[in-house]
Amino acid sequence: MNDQDLTPLLKRIADALDRLSPVQRAPTDLSVADAYVWHADGPDTGYLEPVSSVNRMPLGLLHGIDQQADTLIENTRRFANGLPANNALLWGARGTGKSSLVKAAHAEVNAGDENSLLLVEIHREDIQSLPALLATLRNSGRQTILFCDDLSFDNSDSSYKSLKAVLEGGIEGRPDNVVFYATSNRRHLLPRDMMENERSTAINPSESVEEKVSLSDRFGLWLGFHNVSQDTFFEMVQAYCDYFGLNIAPDQIRAEAKEWSVTRGSRSGRVAWQFVQEVAGRLGKRLDLHD
Repeated sequence: MNDQDLTPLLKRIADALDRLSPVQRAPTDLSVADAYVWHADGPDTGYLEPVSSVNRMPLGLLHGIDQQADTLIENTRRFANGLPANNALLWGARGTGKSSLVKAAHAEVNAGDENSLLLVEIHREDIQSLPALLATLRNSGRQTILFCDDLSFDNSDSSYKSLKAVLEGGIEGRPDNVVFYATSNRRHLLPRDMMENERSTAINPSESVEEKVSLSDRFGLWLGFHNVSQDTFFEMVQAYCDYFGLNIAPDQIRAEAKEWSVTRGSRSGRVAWQFVQEVAGRLGKRLDLHD
């Protein structure tokens, strides 16, 4: 076989090796934005993508969760100032403002002091790459909220052990400049049947179940969110209408909002926002939430 015959073969081999090798990315400059999304290439690698404009509600539009907001903002402010702060689990009914509050708290603490506090989102399916992400953030020089929305685990998922070790139990543990905020519909993050199965098959059932329940215990701050009263729901709708200049008679807006919530079987911030989008579309009015 001569050199001319070998060239295509060697090229195919080189291309195959390139596909097998992880992509070498330049280190992320964490000074160009206040928010990033983590994309895992695998359990040990990934990269941070800057977010130029965070999709969030102004804090003043989050009604019915004043106590939760005060607690989370105080915890976040202490953390931003380099003081001790807790990991936070925001749990409860769907659409009640859990993730909106995390993003609003970040904006509130950063107001007037840009680049003081970083917000990094990690997707639920990338939890196993947490050690790689924390290694990146550890030496960033910036206080960072690590945020996972809709965190939960199913019966076949063992990645909760990685999260548990990172939060408190590992040798390195959580870096001093990182705090972990998560939202979930479950208070204990794991389904009841998962814990019951462990109880029935384990040598020491109580210890096995305790291991799973203790994942939530790694969050020092638990904030519960629940569906709101009808009056609070109307307050949410009216606040949106006032903020965006939707001129509709109060009696009419209340009647339509009540009907809207009944058809969806829920009263929450998400349902209020969906109703306001319907009204704004009907009026030909744009809704701009970006800073």
